[in-house]
Amino acid sequence: MATKWNLSGSYFEACNCEVACPCVFLSAPSSGECNLLLAWHIEKGHLGDLQLDGLNVALAVHSPGPMTRVKWDVALYLDERASPAQRDALDAIFGGQAGGEPAALAPLIGKVLGVKSVRIEFRAVGKRRSLRIPKVAEMRIEAIKGQGGADVTLENVPLIAVPNQTVVVAKSEKLSLHDLGFEWEFTEKNGFYSPFSFKGP
Repeated sequence: MATKWNLSGSYFEACNCEVACPCVFLSAPSSGECNLLLAWHIEKGHLGDLQLDGLNVALAVHSPGPMTRVKWDVALYLDERASPAQRDALDAIFGGQAGGEPAALAPLIGKVLGVKSVRIEFRAVGKRRSLRIPKVAEMRIEAIKGQGGADVTLENVPLIAVPNQTVVVAKSEKLSLHDLGFEWEFTEKNGFYSPFSFKGP
């Protein structure tokens, strides 16, 4: 019997598409391809008896066309503070092998370019989110102001890394990634953030 696991915390992403990213509606990316960085901060989590509280994970994705019709190149970044057992657990969960919500994306992955243990700085303050992986990546987004200053939100979109969540639509101040063949520098493009809750198998 597979080991049960549960994670909850804060999620955000940014990509090179215009706001709001058409990929979540199963349309073609704004520029023909989607370059996407996703990040999770685990506030509470465990796999069996192994605690995963406080750890961060990031996933870089290159989709060369409509995301459900092509295979993705991906790179997984795991918090360097994690023990070897915790790294194995995060790799299994976010790689899709442990079931649950991340497993739904696994069939779309064509090539894993690397899995790295790195320093991941994740911040969530008010309507802003930021992530920094020194010498590798930087991502900063801020929520778009809707009518009356309220958040602009999306729910029940067909394709999203955090199913069953209402996501806040944001715009990026910066998305930068230089690693494993990825060379990205984007500003003023799409972002989303929300809580997340995953469990499996």
